Amino acid sequence: MKLSVIIPAYNEQRYIGECLDFLIKSAAAAAVQDFEIIVVNNASSDQTKQVVSRYPDVKLIDEPIKGTNQARHTGFLHATGDLIANVDADNLVSKEWFEKIFKNFDANQKLVALSGPYIFYDIPKILQTLSWIFYWLSYPIFVLNNRFLKIGGVVMGGNVVIRRSALEKVGGYNTALKFYGDDTDTAVRLKKIGLVKFDYYFIVQSSGRRIIKQGAISSSFLYAINHIWMALFKKPFTHDYKEARF
Repeated sequence: MKLSVIIPAYNEQRYIGECLDFLIKSAAAAAVQDFEIIVVNNASSDQTKQVVSRYPDVKLIDEPIKGTNQARHTGFLHATGDLIANVDADNLVSKEWFEKIFKNFDANQKLVALSGPYIFYDIPKILQTLSWIFYWLSYPIFVLNNRFLKIGGVVMGGNVVIRRSALEKVGGYNTALKFYGDDTDTAVRLKKIGLVKFDYYFIVQSSGRRIIKQGAISSSFLYAINHIWMALFKKPFTHDYKEARF
């Protein structure tokens, strides 16, 4: 199976180079044979495009309409892989990340999406601990939604791999959603046609800049309430969000 990794990038000159370095090195360490990286320059006004241009094997696409799902959908339309991975520009993946992808999708043809949590590498340890507490406290919501109410799945938008055929069946990404609720919307639609799996050991490292800028309690609340609202009412609780650039 060929893997396409799509990275939306809005003003990510500070992070995108390290993200690409980790992807390339980790893919080589995992001996991934068929693999492509697509960076979608999403209306950046900084040096994002110039940084990405230094990587000749990375496909660079311009998307002037701002929005994470808009960028992901544009990347998807240019992707050639059987598996579509969404990674954020401030994420750092490992060899084990790649190995888990192929192990899971090879083992289960009913699996349509694999996701997992973030480990935040640049925030105080107390906030790192609180983020893990948040993940484990959210597990009952995951069980309730998936096994009892059967109204939705859980994925992290910047750490999810989707089977291409499934994403095509559900019409790709919902570009009307600009930020909150986009990952839940994708999971809800995918769950109707197959297994959406959240693996607590399918981990990427990520910047905690949004937690730092918005606050741990506020960030946790907004993500939780928008997940619930999207699953129950098919719309996000709030359309407003703050850019986490510093």
